[in-house]
Amino acid sequence: MAESAPRKIIHIDMDAFYASVEQRDDPALRGRPLAVGYAGKRGVVAAASYEARAFGVRSAMPSVTALRKCPELIFVPPRFEVYRAVSRQIHAIFAEFTALIEPLSLDEAYLDVTENRAGLPSASATAEAIRARIFEETGLTASAGISYNKFLAKLASDHRKPNGQYAITPAMGAAFVETLPVGKFHGVGPVTAAKMNQLGIFTGADLRDRSLDFLRQHFGKAGAWYHAIARGEDDREVQPDRPRKSSSSETTFSDDLTEPADIEAGVLAMADEVWAWCEKAQAFGRTVTVKIKYADFQQATRSRTLPAPVHSQESLRATSIDLVRSVFPPTKGIRLLGVTMSGFESGDLADDRQLDLGLER
Repeated sequence: MAESAPRKIIHIDMDAFYASVEQRDDPALRGRPLAVGYAGKRGVVAAASYEARAFGVRSAMPSVTALRKCPELIFVPPRFEVYRAVSRQIHAIFAEFTALIEPLSLDEAYLDVTENRAGLPSASATAEAIRARIFEETGLTASAGISYNKFLAKLASDHRKPNGQYAITPAMGAAFVETLPVGKFHGVGPVTAAKMNQLGIFTGADLRDRSLDFLRQHFGKAGAWYHAIARGEDDREVQPDRPRKSSSSETTFSDDLTEPADIEAGVLAMADEVWAWCEKAQAFGRTVTVKIKYADFQQATRSRTLPAPVHSQESLRATSIDLVRSVFPPTKGIRLLGVTMSGFESGDLADDRQLDLGLER
């Protein structure tokens, strides 16, 4: 039987989305280091402009830390209703090119354009057309990665950021992966990368040379995933919107968190991302869960089920903070934090999709 033709997957990622919307709407902010968030003691950076990123300012960073890194940093409060409206514009553009759209967040999605609804000569031409339409309609730039699977498409979208695109063809896939440091792989955080380095695994080629048994022995269930991506393989399909059961957000930090203020700031950033989606979908749950993963990979969760669905951002924030404080004082560094809202009321749209808030977004 002849092999089926490779899929054509595009990963679209808006460039510094929240910050770019603010700079678009206020010309006085253009070209200046900008953080979306609040500058107060318990404030947290929701997004940073590229000018701010040059100083080391990143999303999920406590505002006081961001100001130390960049004293000229300008804070503007988030306007999630505006970001959601722009996101709807962008997703309407996606729908002109394909029905197979898998949103990852307000500013990021996978598209399967194998069917070539637009009749364009290549997936790269389709990505160019999508990016041009986004700029024409919103005045914002997007980056795109094009490949034959989701893993490589996401890697490719980072390759020409901002306002660029890159294609990884089937002939290029394995070779592209083998030259990359493992820390650049989506799904390999700083602690996992360090563990791989200790095992002599520094590049995709090193990872590919390790057996499946070896990777399972050292990385458990994730070993099979690492074994596949080291060969440029990823069979996951682009999954359009589906019935949803929860909304969650998590991030792996570049440095382990040990200070309570930093941990609380990280949890608040995750809670705000969850709330942004819940407001957009008008889906509200009764159960709030905080996930904590320590530097040694041990994991803890804290949950609370409320008598009624959470219907305010402040309520979600307060519950999340209460839950994470149950592990204070931390006995070891924390590498990952996550917040989930679940237990949606019958008939609500809900989401079992997890937002990955890597600090380099």
